[in-house]
Amino acid sequence: MREKIVFIGGGNMASAIIDGLIGQGRALTDFLVIEPYAPTREALVARGLPCQESVSADIGDAALCVLATKPQVLREACGQVRQHLPAEATVVSIAAGVELAALSEWLGGHARIVRAMPNTPAKVGLGMTGLFATPACEQAQRDQVDALFAAVGERIWTESEAMIDAVTAVTGSGPGYVFHFMAALEKGAVELGFAPADARRLAVAAFRGASELAASEDVPLTELQDRVTSKGGTTYAALSHMQQAGVAQAITEAVHKAQQRARELSAG
Repeated sequence: MREKIVFIGGGNMASAIIDGLIGQGRALTDFLVIEPYAPTREALVARGLPCQESVSADIGDAALCVLATKPQVLREACGQVRQHLPAEATVVSIAAGVELAALSEWLGGHARIVRAMPNTPAKVGLGMTGLFATPACEQAQRDQVDALFAAVGERIWTESEAMIDAVTAVTGSGPGYVFHFMAALEKGAVELGFAPADARRLAVAAFRGASELAASEDVPLTELQDRVTSKGGTTYAALSHMQQAGVAQAITEAVHKAQQRARELSAG
């Protein structure tokens, strides 16, 4: 019998994971989505997904329960879930800043919980998800959760819950940093005379190509930078300006700022 996966919340990340799993051959009937917002629920139903407005006893045979609500309504959602959640089910939370201790309390002492921090490239199957599990999660439960996020990209298991905040700072927020850089590159291209559409294509292509190259070669990123930089050349001129402007240092400091904010959110 195939495991049943319940999603509490049917927004973008839940939809991305479901799409990834369906792409791997999972049936629509393997899922149940609880989504109170009518337009989202109607869109899910139109796709053929089993969907309900509120939590019911129908979640009682779930092997995995994915908490995919906004953090500010998660406590209320857990209060509804705890009434029907099977003791053997594994709960996965993708809510930023909500610690395992709070989740367990809200779920009535439930022990099998995994915190996950995916990122938006999961929508195109290129996500990176940080994961941390409670001691009650044995290897079988960890494998279940790993397979869940394998459907949308890569995974990294952390050795402490605190490291989830670090994952948040690097890859959870990371796409925002990249889009910021891409937008600046696009702006530069427009200023050099390219039409906006072509400027965007050039900026996206630069990042896509560089990312694929970096993924294909197991060498330090600084070495890849050196390969494209000839002393006195165009890349050298651009990178020298960035170094003088402190761009790299600013990016590193930004990662630390993001981690600090994630810790603040975790502390409530």
